[in-house]
Amino acid sequence: MTKRVLVTGANGQLGKTIEELYAINSLGLDFTFASKENLDITTLDGIDNYFNQNFFDYCINCAAYTNVEQAEKTPDPAYKVNAEGVKNLSEMCLKHQVVLIHISTDYVFDGEKKEPYTVFDKPNPINEYGKSKLLGEQYIQEILSEYFIVRTSWLYSKKYGNNFYRNILKKAKQGEKLKITTDQIGCPTNTENLSRYLLKLITNKSIYWGVRHFSDDEVMTWYDFTKQILSGNDLINKVNLVKTGNYITFAQRPKYSVLKLDKI
Repeated sequence: MTKRVLVTGANGQLGKTIEELYAINSLGLDFTFASKENLDITTLDGIDNYFNQNFFDYCINCAAYTNVEQAEKTPDPAYKVNAEGVKNLSEMCLKHQVVLIHISTDYVFDGEKKEPYTVFDKPNPINEYGKSKLLGEQYIQEILSEYFIVRTSWLYSKKYGNNFYRNILKKAKQGEKLKITTDQIGCPTNTENLSRYLLKLITNKSIYWGVRHFSDDEVMTWYDFTKQILSGNDLINKVNLVKTGNYITFAQRPKYSVLKLDKI
């Protein structure tokens, strides 16, 4: 029997990657890709109407407010999408018997730990973006019993979106000097690999509900990642790349946010 899968936030880098990989598939899955223009998760009635008009078995929620710096300055838009929007979506998934697969973040942790964070570690976000994402997680756990919260880290696509990988390449090709921090440690995660993980949750018919961790499992600093990006694009000897341990941002960021991964 064909399973119907809704992907919200379909114009983002993860949504676009899922569409590229699986819009046409032979896996018995029928995908619907909804952008904010088609489905705004901040409007409860809008979600209800959309679900009334379409039947879904799963909803992969890629809709999110991800501007960490701006969220620190004006938190309301982040909470509106990452918390209240997720609450709305959870309530409608409950009403319409849809399994929610929600994408969350390593930024729910404070970065004070010295070894990978497990799903059992207590979150303690240190910026407004992380706090808004954690509140979204809490709403899901209060409302639903059948859900997956998938925390990931340093997400990037080589093709889509405004992300670290694409910004580094753009600056490098423009000949800009790159000053990159060494004081944050995490695991960059390619949207293609996360997409495959999400697909397995569905095709394996997993019923081990709850919080999951997924990343590409290669621990590095932003400086290390930059070197990897430049080397992979034959730019390493063409760019002035400088280490800095004192990279100042408006929002605090966890210094260590490596996630201990889970098997499906």
